[in-house]
Amino acid sequence: MSDGMDSGLSLSIVLPAKDEAGAVGQTVSRIRAHFPDAEILVIDDGSTDATAELAQSAGARVISRPYSMGNGAAIKAGARVAAGEVIVFMDADGQHDPADIPRLLARLDDGYDMVVGARDRGSQANAGRGLANRFYNQLASWMVGQRIQDLTSGFRAVRADKFREFLHLLPNGFSYPTTTTMAFFRAGYLVAYEPISAAKRIGKSHIRLVRDGIRFLLIIFKIGTLYSPLKLFFPVAFAHALVGIGYYLFTFVAYGRLSMATVFLLTAAVTIFLIGLVSEQITQLMYKE
Repeated sequence: MSDGMDSGLSLSIVLPAKDEAGAVGQTVSRIRAHFPDAEILVIDDGSTDATAELAQSAGARVISRPYSMGNGAAIKAGARVAAGEVIVFMDADGQHDPADIPRLLARLDDGYDMVVGARDRGSQANAGRGLANRFYNQLASWMVGQRIQDLTSGFRAVRADKFREFLHLLPNGFSYPTTTTMAFFRAGYLVAYEPISAAKRIGKSHIRLVRDGIRFLLIIFKIGTLYSPLKLFFPVAFAHALVGIGYYLFTFVAYGRLSMATVFLLTAAVTIFLIGLVSEQITQLMYKE
């Protein structure tokens, strides 16, 4: 297994798939051509077409689930059974080029714990999706204190033992990349980005921009509060305090009195800050080792 990975670590390649009969066979065949000895796992997430049969015929080990539980659930299932010390996750819809895998593995050999395939601007499905992804990247970068180049890319190589530490955090639906990226950064693991170009997917996308966009935001906030609560609580507390002081100045100048609204806002600011401070201490205890 010398193609891009000289460390001698065993390799598993996991592809979550739901109704991907149009692309999964070709994708598996291309992976097999580059990595004839790798374990290729296709997690069939309740497909209603010939996804499982085509993947198996192409040389993959298929784990079929009786009904769909979501992309994240398929990723977790694959990570649990993968035998490799290194796992590559990629889509089965033809977007990700197996020829890029050696570059991801080469970065792992440089000492990184996870290498993410960062899509160029031309790889975004549409302008709206591109703008949303840039917004998520900026928000998540602020939350974890590191630059995140592609928060939602599903093409990544990871050290299996470290990835499994966060399986309990992964949502069953979208987006496992968001959760693992932020978790790796906040846990102090080394993350690298490798530029890639993603092709247009074969078949219909299962992502809905508004619905899943809201889910992405909730995931960012959930992981942020789990690893760095004050990043969220302090700005909210500061905003309450600022508005409270501003309103106090207005009522004092205009009416010569202190309003109950000012007292409420300032009290809320102190309460929110203290909750964030306690949450931060609890977080530190979780990682005291």
